[in-house]
Parts: sequence; C-alpha cells; structure tokens
Amino acid sequence: MRFGWILLVLLTADTRLTAQPGKQVKMPAGKTGKVIFYDDFNGPGLNRAKWGPVVTGLHVNDELQAYVDSAAVFYQQGGALVLRPAYAPGYVTADGQHFDFVSGRLTTRGKFDFTYGRAEARIRMDAASGLWPAWWLLGNGEWPNTGEIDIMEFIGEKDWASAAVHGQGYSGETPFVNRLYFPAHDDVTHWHVYAVDWTPDSLLFSYDGKLVFRVTKSMTQHYGKWSFDTPKFLILNYALGGAYPEKINNTRKPYYGLTGDAFKKVKEKSAHMYVDWVRVTQF
Repeated sequence: MRFGWILLVLLTADTRLTAQPGKQVKMPAGKTGKVIFYDDFNGPGLNRAKWGPVVTGLHVNDELQAYVDSAAVFYQQGGALVLRPAYAPGYVTADGQHFDFVSGRLTTRGKFDFTYGRAEARIRMDAASGLWPAWWLLGNGEWPNTGEIDIMEFIGEKDWASAAVHGQGYSGETPFVNRLYFPAHDDVTHWHVYAVDWTPDSLLFSYDGKLVFRVTKSMTQHYGKWSFDTPKFLILNYALGGAYPEKINNTRKPYYGLTGDAFKKVKEKSAHMYVDWVRVTQF
C-alpha cells in the first residue's frame, strides 16, 4: 500500500473535534494530515455552502421514501445534524411519484469532493428493522463505473453495521461487503466513529479505530475495473425499507422491507440518525 495503514485515534463518546479545514492534524505513525473538509453542525441551520439536499427524481432499491428539502426531515439540534424520516401518506412528488414516507438525503456534490484520504463521521442511530440510514461516498460519473464507497450502512438490527464497495463489474450483489458486530453494551444506538482510509490501491474501513474490512485494487480487478481513482463526494441519507433490508428481515407487507416496529418509530417521529461531525483528512 502506497501510504500504508494508519490506525484511527480512538474517540470516546464525549469527544468532539475542533480541527477546521486547512489545519494540520497530528496522526499516529508519525504522519501529519491536512483537514480539507469539516462540519460539526453547530450552526443555527444546515450549512448549504457545504451540503445540498437531494429531492427525489430517480428512485432505486425499492426504497419507500421520497427525499425532500425540508426541516421536517433534517435539522440541526444540540450540535448535531439530525436526519428523521416521516410518515406522509399520499405524498406526491413534483414528477408525479407517490410515496407514504419522506426523508432526507444530503450530499456535497458540486460543493466538495476529494481523491484519497480519510473520511470519517461520528454517528449514532435509533434501531428498528428496515430503517436504512447510511454514510457513504459516490463518484461524479456514471454509476457504478466511478465507484461507490459505503462507509456505514445500518438496516435496523442494532448489533451490527456494514461497509461495502461497488464498482464496474462488482455492483449490486457485490462480493465486497462486511459487517462489524458490536457488543451489547455499545451497539449502534451509541456514538461510534465510522471511517475509511482511501489510498490509490486500497480501501480500509474502520469503526472506532478497529479494522472492519480491507478491499484492495487487486481484489476488485478479479471482477472488473478498480473504480476508486476519481473524486468522490460525501453523502448522509436516511432510506426506509428496500431490497437490502428485505433480504435480511424477509418483510414485504405492509411496507417492503420495513417492519411494524420500524413503521411505528417513523410514525411516532422517533427514528433518528444523529451526526456529531464529519471530517475528511488528506495525508
């Protein structure tokens, strides 16, 4: 590996980052990193110079939600970004699509992207089977040719979260996916730092500094082209139901992939994804 593996600093539940873009950050193994993106969500509202809300057009994965630009589904509170899907039976999008749920998807597309470095976020989530919040990176070109890096996906079983990659020749039912199982006293409803170290020939996923998954260029080339040599932008989103949750919980009715407990949480406005901070560092 060109840059080598650098262990993440372990962060406690009370840790908050203060590094701002452009500042040097001391890292393990004698490395120095430069922060090129940082948001601690401490302002009165979403920083739209950094993040742009997505409004549903293309719909994928049999997901149940329409993405909307609304304070009802994303807002800042107590120094954290909160994504919270909502029950909205009969909602019709501008292009005539019909949904019973709305939610939020925020990206840095057109505002910030990067090639190589560490992307990390401190997140905690509410649990119920079929909820599908995620933290990930996506290329600017045609999917999957320019690559997708799923740093953290959570489909509602509170003892695990997963990381995955998609690229040309290994998308959809990708062979490159792995889970980390958390101890019962520290599951996904607690704060964790979800990160990837991205180099020209590897993707190293870690949760709270623990290596979860390693994907190398040579591994992907067994299936197709290495799709991780072009810029990627950041995404935080909250999906509901869909193909991935349905494969785990085998739930189709009344809502595809969304269990009754999850539906109750959404209806009661108690399904949240809290994001304390997001940081990208190059080294």
